[in-house]
Amino acid sequence: MADARDDLDLLDAWRGGDGVAGDALVQRHFAALFRFFRNKLDDARAEDLVQTTMLALVDGRERFRELTSFRAFLFAIARNQLAMHFRSRAVRDKVIELGTASVADLGASPSAIVGAGEEQRLLAAALQRIPVDFQIAIELYYWEGLSTRELADVLGVPEGTVRSRLARAREQLAAHIAELGATPGLVETITGGFDGWARSLRALVGR
Repeated sequence: MADARDDLDLLDAWRGGDGVAGDALVQRHFAALFRFFRNKLDDARAEDLVQTTMLALVDGRERFRELTSFRAFLFAIARNQLAMHFRSRAVRDKVIELGTASVADLGASPSAIVGAGEEQRLLAAALQRIPVDFQIAIELYYWEGLSTRELADVLGVPEGTVRSRLARAREQLAAHIAELGATPGLVETITGGFDGWARSLRALVGR
């Protein structure tokens, strides 16, 4: 039976030593966090970062009061864990900025998406070629339903900047889809029905 306590109650109970509450909180958010990491890393690293993100929630509890929602809090910590992962693997003295570097630039190897159609494969590959923060904005907006206000908290930028990033991300995705070999008609199919194609990837990336 699912635990009826809300996220913050579960987190506070976990901090107080209630392992059952911790397990319930992890189970509640595992799928969303796994999707977040899996389109940027392989399965093993994605699972590891899910765990480190959940543990970091405990240490970062006081930050929640500054943010709009628990989900914004959760994904802000996930983004930070992702950044630390990439920076730990970077060449010495190389500066890693999620606002400019893409998953492809960073040499990551995301897990293959099984069962995807051509449109979904092209879109998934294009997502990995735009700046990581653009990718995060697109995925959290279309896959997890975060608002632009919540995304502003996750990315640490003003809400207006989030809106401009979403627009720029879609423009860059169209260009990358064409570069990946899509015909003009296929590019139009994907970009014209972008909301649906973006959301259709959610079930394929998750598990």
